[in-house]
Amino acid sequence: MAATQITASTAMTLAAIAPTGATSRPSGESPQVQTARVRTGVARQLADCTSWELKWLGLSPDNANMAYIAVNLEPDSGQVAVVIRGTDANALDIMEDLTVGTVVPFTAGGSPTPVSVSKGAMAAFTQVVNMLPAVPDPAADGGILLQGLADVLATMAPDPTVYVIGHSLGGCVATMVALYLKAQRWTNPPNIGVLTFAAPTAGLADFAAYFGAQNWAQCERHVNRYDLIPQAWASLDIPIDPLRPWYPDPGPKGTEEVEVLIRAVKGFPGYNTYVQPSPITEWNHDYQTVDRGLIKHSTEDFMGQVGYQHANTTYLSLLGATVPLTPTPVVTSVSPTFGAAQSQVTITGSGFSAFTEDDTAVDFGPIACGGNAFEIKSDNQIVVHNVPWGFGIVDVCVTNPLGTSPAVPLAQFAYGGPEPVVVTAIAPTSAATGQQVTVTGTGFGAHAMVYFGEKPSPLVTLGSDDPPQLVATIPDSGKRPGKVVGTVVGVTVAVNGYSSPTTPLDEFTYTG
Repeated sequence: MAATQITASTAMTLAAIAPTGATSRPSGESPQVQTARVRTGVARQLADCTSWELKWLGLSPDNANMAYIAVNLEPDSGQVAVVIRGTDANALDIMEDLTVGTVVPFTAGGSPTPVSVSKGAMAAFTQVVNMLPAVPDPAADGGILLQGLADVLATMAPDPTVYVIGHSLGGCVATMVALYLKAQRWTNPPNIGVLTFAAPTAGLADFAAYFGAQNWAQCERHVNRYDLIPQAWASLDIPIDPLRPWYPDPGPKGTEEVEVLIRAVKGFPGYNTYVQPSPITEWNHDYQTVDRGLIKHSTEDFMGQVGYQHANTTYLSLLGATVPLTPTPVVTSVSPTFGAAQSQVTITGSGFSAFTEDDTAVDFGPIACGGNAFEIKSDNQIVVHNVPWGFGIVDVCVTNPLGTSPAVPLAQFAYGGPEPVVVTAIAPTSAATGQQVTVTGTGFGAHAMVYFGEKPSPLVTLGSDDPPQLVATIPDSGKRPGKVVGTVVGVTVAVNGYSSPTTPLDEFTYTG
């Protein structure tokens, strides 16, 4: 008897675990070390958050693709998951990586005649099915994915079900891997199901038709209505007309720059017409799931909202997944932000205590801290007793088997100083020319200049010292009359040879 169908929230949880450890250490690590770290992290996430157990994991040598096999430990479940990782890149990179301007024949899925898929999807599929497992002796642990799955199925009762699962590019490749597995001859033949999330299509109409004609144990494609990625090429339409915005209220609306970017994306396929396989289950029709910190009329907020709507965490929320994943490390600040090698620095953030110092690394840019150079004080604090020798301005990052903390402006360290300049807040965030704005941040000092876009403030005075603040008069926007209201610019501070990096925290809207 076939296994009970897997829930979409469980499948999405398994897909969300796949990016564990995807980012390489800033100081570098060998493919073998990263693969072992990823395997440890995925096994930990599965044990902490699910009833599934890791059986096989492979990572491509260039870290572009990863897949793992897990078994549901619940009694008589008969469920096996083949989970394929999506890309760790930004939204536009995802679409460009698929190389949709060129199609190639896909012959591994059992179709009587070849069907057409994009060159990029075929390259990812080829890597996934040929990856070796993350162990010192791959031949002793199942070989490539197909052999690893065969070894798992050999231990199970008759009539198991294999679910091929993926988010984003992982979902795209999952449709190809599902056909590939279905075409194999098995000693213990499994039922095959496929569940994808936020997935762009792999191929043209012949691929979609062949996929749709299969007798799947379960076939689901879940899409956020306001996620651009799965709608690429077939239904992508991003008007900048304020009466017909892509994102409804509260926004953000597309800018002219966004329109140029989207036109480029729509042109990627050339004369090829891509078609999505299988029916769609659409979510977020009313646009209640939205990052309200990214709703201004700017390219930065628009692209930020694109990333949010496509994210694993957003799909987990939409599908009602209730078990939170163990958090990856996040660094929010370092103190002090400048100094000499061999000095002491305190790192503040979260997710530090999931592993011991033996399984944790701290990097100052491309330089790794030595073995006993740091101590995990709590989940929120690491003390570096000896900053490694280095030069320049570097990002301080923490890595453990669950992942690497992203670089953030407040976690920079400047060897020898001066202190890096960062804007952390502006108030108010909207006002008219000639009014004043208070800029809060770090590294401010005398002779600081404040820019609103490309326009310098005509008057800047020092405000509070704790936290450091500047008071700046808003300059003329330079826009023609009638075009000023609603103009969004970034506010940057320049002093001591620095200019502050641009983030959503420094966006300012002209009201007149």
